[in-house]
Amino acid sequence: MTVSDRIYQEVKKLPEPLQAEVLDFVQHLTSKAERATESESSLRSLSLSLAMRGMEEEDTPDYSVEDLKEVFS
Repeated sequence: MTVSDRIYQEVKKLPEPLQAEVLDFVQHLTSKAERATESESSLRSLSLSLAMRGMEEEDTPDYSVEDLKEVFS
């Protein structure tokens, strides 16, 4: 039996007002998880942009095959 099935079986035993509380709590946890994901994504993006700040106008070297020390085929 999966965790979801076990939760469902236990919630079915509760009176409806308590089932509504369980639903509110599950919605709270879902919202919290979504905010954490959004926050993590924003921090990752901010970190990358800060790391790359000022590098936009830097000259990049032009490498050729002759610059390779080892060639894999």
